[in-house]
Amino acid sequence: MHRPDEHYMDMALQAAVTAGLAGDVPIGAVVVHEGEVIAVASNRREQDHDPTAHAEILALQQAGRALGSWRLTDCTLYVTLEPCPMCMGAAINARVSRLVFACRDQKAGSAVSLYQLGNDDRLNHRMIITEGVRRAPASTMLSGFFASLRQGERQVDAPEP
Repeated sequence: MHRPDEHYMDMALQAAVTAGLAGDVPIGAVVVHEGEVIAVASNRREQDHDPTAHAEILALQQAGRALGSWRLTDCTLYVTLEPCPMCMGAAINARVSRLVFACRDQKAGSAVSLYQLGNDDRLNHRMIITEGVRRAPASTMLSGFFASLRQGERQVDAPEP
């Protein structure tokens, strides 16, 4: 059953909550193939002590296992934050047909810049990119997470009187 983007992004937001509760950056990802959810993942970098354990990568790997192929044509990747270069490269290489993300990553996001690569006429792969689905709740969650980190760092750095 095909549902609106907001439905799948809500699932990604729930996965992001899981990451945040585990102490990781609250990012969640969902992969949908022909209206069916085939993968749900959240960041596990801190938990797994693995710099590549991004929600997007984990979801793409899970989707590949579900479909029996690393090529994820006719799949949509929903993610709560614009993918970093590593994750965007993986999505392009996996031949994901569509990327939907909630909010832009001003420091590390690359979906908007790599969009031109995915649509280059010399390549036989095209990716549709949609941004802004459930932007407000994703932005609020991420802002709160990073604000708490900054407060914690200030508390550690501040000497006791």
